[in-house]
Amino acid sequence: MKAFTLFALRSLTLLPLSLLPLSSQAIPLNDDFNLLVDLTLASDYRTRGISQTQNDPAMQAGVTLAHSSGLYAGVWSSNVDFGGGLKTRQEIDYYAGWLWQATDAVSLDLGYLKYAYPKEGQFNQSETYGILSVYGVKLAAYYSADAPGIDSQQSSLYSYIGYETELPYDLGLKLRYGEMDFKDPHLYASNGHAEDAYHEWEVKLTHELAGVLLGVSYIDTDLSQSQCASNWGFGDVCTATVVASVSKSF
Repeated sequence: MKAFTLFALRSLTLLPLSLLPLSSQAIPLNDDFNLLVDLTLASDYRTRGISQTQNDPAMQAGVTLAHSSGLYAGVWSSNVDFGGGLKTRQEIDYYAGWLWQATDAVSLDLGYLKYAYPKEGQFNQSETYGILSVYGVKLAAYYSADAPGIDSQQSSLYSYIGYETELPYDLGLKLRYGEMDFKDPHLYASNGHAEDAYHEWEVKLTHELAGVLLGVSYIDTDLSQSQCASNWGFGDVCTATVVASVSKSF
């Protein structure tokens, strides 16, 4: 079923790992270990530009255990809906990594991700990732050797450049431009032409109010509706959208 063989998975840092392991928001367990709980309600679950919920709302939660050395491990989950009779309604991500904080403005995050989809194991995959942050500029790469393919597993590389800064009136600005590159060309257009990569981007504004982080994002891709429909089954899960979110970390 070619229409349901490619699903872009969660692309960004699973939790605000730049806050770890010494976040003031984290729950201290002892001198070395902190626990960070992250809860989010979003109007859509978009990752790498593609909706994972048929443009419907998502409830998401994550728990991360962090050590003062920079080592961390955790689990994150969200509801999903891929349509087309697919049974899975949940994504569960397991991750572990190491965050090296050179200064408050320079850090390197290296880790491993395992994506699992109950009742639809053909979409399970793993990735290794690296995220370099330098004075608000982020350079990231996620590599998978077992991404779902049309006939078999294949390799994929997601990379992005981003920027985060603070604006007046206690606003936060996050920018991202990414490329999702598959080994095999199978992003089919209506004329039958196949490409092996697409681009996506996001502009996000955030504001903290009463301990809750409010967010609004503009997200889009360069995929045509025919490419979107032929590879994800629906023409509107790749198109431009605005996503609102409410998050709480503790």
